[in-house]
Amino acid sequence: MILLPILKYPNERLNIVADRVINFNEQLTKLVEDMAHTMYHSNGIGLAATQVDIHKRIVVIDVSKERNNLMVLINPEIVTFSDTKELSEEGCLSVFDTYEKVLRSYSITCTAYDQYGVAKTFDAHGLLSRCIQHEIDHLNGRLFIDYLSSLKRERISNRIKKLNKLKNKTS
Repeated sequence: MILLPILKYPNERLNIVADRVINFNEQLTKLVEDMAHTMYHSNGIGLAATQVDIHKRIVVIDVSKERNNLMVLINPEIVTFSDTKELSEEGCLSVFDTYEKVLRSYSITCTAYDQYGVAKTFDAHGLLSRCIQHEIDHLNGRLFIDYLSSLKRERISNRIKKLNKLKNKTS
């Protein structure tokens, strides 16, 4: 398995809308394995292909405590959102060391395919629901910080730019 490089904010490639997957083949299965390896290695609970600069509608998720319940969602779509919303903290492997509260639906119904092309429809609640919504946002070219006020986004952007300058000076 290959450890894939994760794009970091403010990289504009994070804003590209992903294309639907058409071919369910060995190449897709390998990519899913590499994405899962990258997610686990980075201590994430979800990773969208957009984050590894592959603009296809592919998501891997594992919200289990044991880190042994990988979900693969190809061409995922949320078909229903609950009226019940929850404000909870989110972070992102593409947005360094940033955690902010985002309002999302507590429950969703989702349709997707697995990496072999088998269709599934399922309900998700709580953290799984939040993670799916977050990762589908990536596929649509959005980041969780896009839900924040412009002032908060500007502060985050300025902090990350300062960190990048410091990092570049020390390298």
